[in-house]
Amino acid sequence: MPDEVSYYAIVGAGRSARAPSGMARRRYTEDGPMDEALRRDFTWEPDAAIVEWEYGQVGADLVEISPAQADQLIARFRVRWDTGA
Repeated sequence: MPDEVSYYAIVGAGRSARAPSGMARRRYTEDGPMDEALRRDFTWEPDAAIVEWEYGQVGADLVEISPAQADQLIARFRVRWDTGA
């Protein structure tokens, strides 16, 4: 299972998978799963959102999305989060 990645749209109140508030991913490595969230600088940082969601400990819902949908979502975030700098 190494190099496999699952992507999730983070869907808060009033949001949908088409307009989520963020994105998380789970990478499966030889050392086990690594959960990360996309930051506004478009880097991936370790994050517990997926585990918290699995245990019902987070207010937002997660919706699994395909790698192609993840790429499209990142492109939309680039437009939304662009500060003009």
